[in-house]
Amino acid sequence: MAMSLPTELLPAEFDELLDVAEATGAALAPFAAEVDAGRSTGHETYRVLREAGLLGLLVPREAGGAGLGFAAYSRVLAVLGAHNGAAALGFNMHNVAIGSLCESAGTPLPPAAEAFRSWLFDEVVHGRKLFASATSEAGSGAKLRGVRTSYRRTEDGGYVITGEKSFVSLAGVADYYVVAARAEGTEGSGEVSHFVVAADDRGVGFGEVHSLSAMYGTSTAGMTLDAVTVPRSRLFLGVEGMSLYKLVREPHWMIAGYTGAYLGIAEAILRFTTDHVAASPRRAASPVLQRELGRMSARLSAARALVAEAGARVDAARGSAEANAAVHAAKYVVGETGPALAQDAVRICGSVAVSRSQPLERLVREASFASVMPAKPEECLEYLGKAALGVNLYDATAFDW
Repeated sequence: MAMSLPTELLPAEFDELLDVAEATGAALAPFAAEVDAGRSTGHETYRVLREAGLLGLLVPREAGGAGLGFAAYSRVLAVLGAHNGAAALGFNMHNVAIGSLCESAGTPLPPAAEAFRSWLFDEVVHGRKLFASATSEAGSGAKLRGVRTSYRRTEDGGYVITGEKSFVSLAGVADYYVVAARAEGTEGSGEVSHFVVAADDRGVGFGEVHSLSAMYGTSTAGMTLDAVTVPRSRLFLGVEGMSLYKLVREPHWMIAGYTGAYLGIAEAILRFTTDHVAASPRRAASPVLQRELGRMSARLSAARALVAEAGARVDAARGSAEANAAVHAAKYVVGETGPALAQDAVRICGSVAVSRSQPLERLVREASFASVMPAKPEECLEYLGKAALGVNLYDATAFDW
């Protein structure tokens, strides 16, 4: 199942991978309602993803992964999201944590960075280890400038990390967490670093899974780091203070990695609505309903095309102003399209849309969560407006990162 970037793939190879994603999604689908209702933790969904061999989708081929680029990954994520949106979002957190590192494949690195990269790839591919991102904090969300979690160096060259994270997906599920922290005494600066913390490191703790109106299956909870000691080898790429710079230059994982999952949820809404109408020959023959479904289909097609374009731009020129603007546009449009289709579905399907026995009720709630995830709608529009005006998008002070 080894794959490469879309431009290098044989069509049959990528079709095979999509078939694997479809089969995995079908295996995840039965868990969606149970987890959403709080009758299951959702941990079983991540066992399915591990066993399907999908954790290494982004890992380069030479390291044993599938080597997917951003566009192909978004397509796979949409397939999973159409079956189980929460599981797709949780899976995306793994790829957000490792995505930028996977994109560094082929780039010569200093010895410490090379050792870190090799270690992480081996953990994902051969150890089937699940990674997650731990950035968000109370009062500042996922903005790096607001990070209060701090670290100090130890005499042996390691680090001690102390702080609290508020919304950590895959809490208690992942094996490792990529934690954003700043050196003691640098509050408010842009010098933020990332460290890999193991779930069983001493001083790591998780709170109760948050009671959410949707996406309970992401296993999102608070995380505490009480003087957690990590060796220097777990400093991300062996470099301190570069995280904000990397985000400003190449924001696609942080602000648009989710997009494929929400596109999949929107596709599931249209599929359910179409099937509901088709089940009644009289309703299926109605020109009014046919036009309603046509409008939904057109909106979804436009969103899908924009996601594909954004992915292609990232793959062709990662970090370019055009690629960065495209991913903000895709995130905004998908975030608007899902809830719009949900409204249409409620109007067309009627009481079925509020029945907990039907998946549409869950999909309607899940679609609205796209606006909560970074980048939020107003942030996407601000970025696009500044891009149109010629503002320097690489200036970290131009945005509230």
